[in-house]
Amino acid sequence: MPIVVPSGVTVTFDGGTATVKGPKGEISQVIPTLCDVSYEGDTIKITRSSDEREYRSMHGLTRTLIANMIIGVTDGFTKEMEIVGVGYKAESKGKNLVLTLGFSHPIEFEAPEGITLEAPEPTKVKVSGIDKQKVGQVAAEIRGYRPPEPYKGKGIKYVGEQIQRKAGKTAASGG
Repeated sequence: MPIVVPSGVTVTFDGGTATVKGPKGEISQVIPTLCDVSYEGDTIKITRSSDEREYRSMHGLTRTLIANMIIGVTDGFTKEMEIVGVGYKAESKGKNLVLTLGFSHPIEFEAPEGITLEAPEPTKVKVSGIDKQKVGQVAAEIRGYRPPEPYKGKGIKYVGEQIQRKAGKTAASGG
């Protein structure tokens, strides 16, 4: 499937590195060299020289990496999370995020370069940026402080994530 490059976006290939510039910024990434990348007009085509398993998997990976970079510099990526639990909250403090998650101290999470952290409500967190991998990694790190637990459902979860609930202990019968 060819990748259509929207107007206002420039793509350059230098050896094994692809660089994409767009309205939201610039991103570059090393791409696998097993596939040939041709850029003609406003479309990018990725072709493979062999039908071996490794070439087929790298073909899809290369296409997805380039397509995600183009989407990132035009629209950007966002992960939204919910905080569930009594007294659990998040607040924005400049570029950082301060999380109160039932520990003896608040956690101050520093935003890496290229990532924006927001807390529109005390129980909601938005992680956004142009690099899909970095947005997902930062969201996973924030979730890692207090993953949702299966008994009461307390913790940090992604919006739309289903938590499998478990029944608690039952009272022991007299004996």
